[in-house]
Amino acid sequence: MKKSKILSGAMTRRAFVGRTMAAGIISEPNHPMNRRSFLKTTMAGAAAAAFAPVASAASKRNLRKAIMYSTIGIKGSVLEKFRALKEAGFEGVEAMGGMNRDEVLAAFKETGLQAASVCDHIHWVKTLSAPDEATRKLGLDGLLQSLHDAKFYGTDSVLLVPGIARDGVSYEQCWERSIGEIKKAIPVAKELGVKISIENVGNNFITKPEQAVDYLDAINSEWVGFHFDIGNVGRNYGPAERWIEVLGKRIVRIHIKDFSTTPPAPGARGERPKLLDGGTNWRAVMAALDRAGYQGWAISEQPANQAADVESARDMAQRMDKIFAL
Repeated sequence: MKKSKILSGAMTRRAFVGRTMAAGIISEPNHPMNRRSFLKTTMAGAAAAAFAPVASAASKRNLRKAIMYSTIGIKGSVLEKFRALKEAGFEGVEAMGGMNRDEVLAAFKETGLQAASVCDHIHWVKTLSAPDEATRKLGLDGLLQSLHDAKFYGTDSVLLVPGIARDGVSYEQCWERSIGEIKKAIPVAKELGVKISIENVGNNFITKPEQAVDYLDAINSEWVGFHFDIGNVGRNYGPAERWIEVLGKRIVRIHIKDFSTTPPAPGARGERPKLLDGGTNWRAVMAALDRAGYQGWAISEQPANQAADVESARDMAQRMDKIFAL
């Protein structure tokens, strides 16, 4: 490099330092006192940054509290139930398929609650995995009705138990028959803009998250996703956070439910504990939901006696708030 260019660069740097010193922007770092002051200020700034409050993932979560209609223990009409839930702090309700549409919609409008989802009302009794075609047809009709109900209420998801793999129905038969019926409903789901969301339940079917992914891949439709029930994986199929990690963006809705770490006595169903009193690692679950990018409705499906009146329903809503803040 030519000497003139070196001198020019040095002069330019000196001119820059001089101008910025004059403006009070920086001080000359080569002076011993200024260098010590500079280092002290820099270290202090770094320490302050290290201890500054950082916005947590919990503060950014967009999870909305809802409750499954069939688990509301409050007595009265649909409107009376909705009013009590609104007072308790809920924002939405997962309606059941086959309800009186006008009555339900009127209750939503009057209270300001919203439809979080619709739960197929017939999938346990008229299964899509049944050996006879007539029963499967009734199950399909129930699914189609629930899709239309969801559209009517203004929500975009229908919870579906796809089938039951017992009482003479093998896992493979449940898989094949249910997929065949679900595919018949996909054109209606697409037309209405409502997704079919498969739920994990105690049906001897889809007991691992990888099976859930394989099932959705076999259906291969953007209109079929997963309604993940956190408590249903419980002691036997958990942990719930691993299901969330594997399912990821396939999750359309979630059920907020806890489970008991103590197995029930032989022949007994067992009591489901209140939220936060069971065995779910809620902090890990919330972190997994954050990584999956899940936002939207979080729907309680606890026993009805835990939402038997405004006070108990409020307790449940507050427990949900605590979970969402973890």
